[in-house]
Amino acid sequence: MSLLSGTNDFFSLDIGTTAVRVVQLRGTGVMKSLVKYAYVPLNSTVALSDAKTDQQALAKTIGELLKQADIATKDVAVGIPSQKVFTTVVDVDRLSKDELNKSIHYQADALIPTPISDSKIDWALLGDSPKDKTKLEILLSSVTNSFIEQRLDMLESIGLNVIAFEPDNLAVTRAMVANGATLPQMVIDIASRSTDLVITMNGAPRLTRAIPTGTESIVKAAAQNLNIDNKQAQQFVFKFGMAKDKLEGQVYQAILSTVELLTSEIEKSIKFFQARYVGSKLDRIIVTGGASVLPEFPLYIANKFGLNVEIGNAWRNVAFAPERQNELLAISNHFGVAVGLAERV
Repeated sequence: MSLLSGTNDFFSLDIGTTAVRVVQLRGTGVMKSLVKYAYVPLNSTVALSDAKTDQQALAKTIGELLKQADIATKDVAVGIPSQKVFTTVVDVDRLSKDELNKSIHYQADALIPTPISDSKIDWALLGDSPKDKTKLEILLSSVTNSFIEQRLDMLESIGLNVIAFEPDNLAVTRAMVANGATLPQMVIDIASRSTDLVITMNGAPRLTRAIPTGTESIVKAAAQNLNIDNKQAQQFVFKFGMAKDKLEGQVYQAILSTVELLTSEIEKSIKFFQARYVGSKLDRIIVTGGASVLPEFPLYIANKFGLNVEIGNAWRNVAFAPERQNELLAISNHFGVAVGLAERV
């Protein structure tokens, strides 16, 4: 969603399923400096609920977090969960910007899953279509009015001024990909309930997917197949993961079919990308979230696709004091969205 008013003094807000995270950066150059960051755990029931009492509880949690972090500015850029937003890359007729805007809103009805009258739509021009030189390629996003209005009401109730909404998957990609990178790269961010998958090229997203498989699905598979409770399954999954030589490979076997659901979607996405952008090959895969902390998962992906796999660093484009490196790297896999939102210009 587009920036509503330009400002350099703002903070980012990532309302996740299990935590709320905030980041404030300073500076206008390629590298911005870290001012503040903070997070607080969140009950997933509250995070996913539309009930008024839960929205009030969420607002209170955010207000307390900002007080604790001593963030004074009221201007905020907010993430939209990928399950709530529809994002796609489409080809449209080559028109002037004004005509293009009208044409896209007219065509969007056939492209987005919700009625256009109930949706907020935003788009960005990517360049010439790789398939048809008479057309342009755009990135199109839509989200329901009801979700945006509810989130606005909740945040305005604690005195905040929302300057931007942005899909989580686009924010995390901004944080994970090196500034100036031109070669195609895939970002895989496994969250608790879903996985965001984005392929970027020449600094812009070319394919985005939200896959309904996350760490909860992997833990559930382990619990069922090993006949253990969820708490123990979680410990096993994050201790042994995809390691075939640990616990006689029992955890690996228990979660393999669920992980393969994910890898089959990754494979489809790579094939789709390479069919659309003929001659373009993925340079690397960057993993974050659960994808970076599930033991042996990055190696499993590297072997499966024959690609370089890199553990993402949310702070790669952020300047901070050297003595804070260990502290920040320890939480990097949870802060991709918040840092990416804070890096907006």
